[in-house]
Amino acid sequence: MKNNLRVIAALLCSIVTNAHAQFPDKLKNGLRYYTDSKDSSRYIGFGMTAQLWARNTSNNPYSLVQGTPQNNTTDFSIRRIRFVLSGAISDRVNFFVQFGQNSLNYLSARKAGSFFHDATADYAIVKKHLSVGVGLNGFNGPSRFANASVASIAVLDVPAYQEVTNDTYDQNVRRLGMYMKGKLGKLDYRLSVGKPFVIQTASGSGIEPINANAVFSTRPPAMNTQGYFMYQFLDQESNFSSGTTGTYLGRKKVFNIGAGFNHQKNAMMRYADVALKDTVGEAINLFAVDVFYDAPVSEEKGTAYNFYASFSRYNYGTGFIRVAGADNPANGSYNTGSTFSKLNFGNAFPVIGSGNVAYLQTAYKLKDRLFGNEGTLQPFADLQYAKYDRLNDRMYVFDIGLHWLLYGNNTKLTLNYQNRPYFEQDANGALVQRSRRGELVLQYQLSF
Repeated sequence: MKNNLRVIAALLCSIVTNAHAQFPDKLKNGLRYYTDSKDSSRYIGFGMTAQLWARNTSNNPYSLVQGTPQNNTTDFSIRRIRFVLSGAISDRVNFFVQFGQNSLNYLSARKAGSFFHDATADYAIVKKHLSVGVGLNGFNGPSRFANASVASIAVLDVPAYQEVTNDTYDQNVRRLGMYMKGKLGKLDYRLSVGKPFVIQTASGSGIEPINANAVFSTRPPAMNTQGYFMYQFLDQESNFSSGTTGTYLGRKKVFNIGAGFNHQKNAMMRYADVALKDTVGEAINLFAVDVFYDAPVSEEKGTAYNFYASFSRYNYGTGFIRVAGADNPANGSYNTGSTFSKLNFGNAFPVIGSGNVAYLQTAYKLKDRLFGNEGTLQPFADLQYAKYDRLNDRMYVFDIGLHWLLYGNNTKLTLNYQNRPYFEQDANGALVQRSRRGELVLQYQLSF
């Protein structure tokens, strides 16, 4: 493992050094073409974000790669690549289009997988206060990172449990529908109603077949409604797009308290009586409250502090649980003890379920030009702690890591260690924690 990581580190450091040496200041805010020489608010812009991973994963017990047992996997992947075309074609009309791909690794289908993440247009009925939009959008609840701006994540990756129906009823947390957004004083709000995609076209990752516990329904989906509200005490954040910022690295002083919801009638189904296969429907009802603080500590030195905390009450129906792993390096399990165990391979763990979830995230940016002209460092950590109804034990997963900010979030190198639980069904049918596993990721991000 150590030799593999040395090779990976050498390769990525070479990429970082060359990219940083040629990264021009004019790309800091992306490429923009102003359509009115007298009005800089009318423009068409282009941006790009790429996150490249090299990692070593201690796989869950019984993990398979193409039918072969593998305890440990070293691999490379494109965690995300995104291309954004956006702009304001008048003082009331905005548009936002995003195209890209997630989690392209050595197990992925080749020459496939790229898709539209967003395709929206909105009209300001009352400027700043009320805009109405339509399209494939991610104006979601119930919490801040239900749709995160991936270029500015304060830790390594987004808290996946806040992407509450990712790739089940939605397309990477987006769905077709309408939304409303705006600001009323210091209150920032977003509300949306959308038609979910049918579950039959989902990837199926981590989803059990129908049983006594709730699963996503195969019946025609009801409309989904959701919203999120932030009271912004200090600097105001932009709501131009649906993605929320992870950290401003001291460029803003932000303190928000937020709350939100997500509701869908008869979104789930289960057998009330397994023997009779008596199917009943249950609703999704999700609620969350959170607090976000991101501000400079010393403007003179350029130091900054980031803190985020959230508490969520999730109800997906009786006994719902979903296991998933980000950019999973394995694709099967030879543990045939239960359907849950068959899905619990690679780096997967019980991410989402009916129950309560608490989450903490913090980061600290050290002074600017810590290494002369080669940027600075930002250590970070996060913790997800959950009491899911179906699990016999508490579930917790944590990350600890370090960003080397060569040019802020525009070009950075990240080293992250994650520690996660491995759950297994015991002889009595209870889901218990058997052990813990780790994953080490080295990421290079380029964004403009």
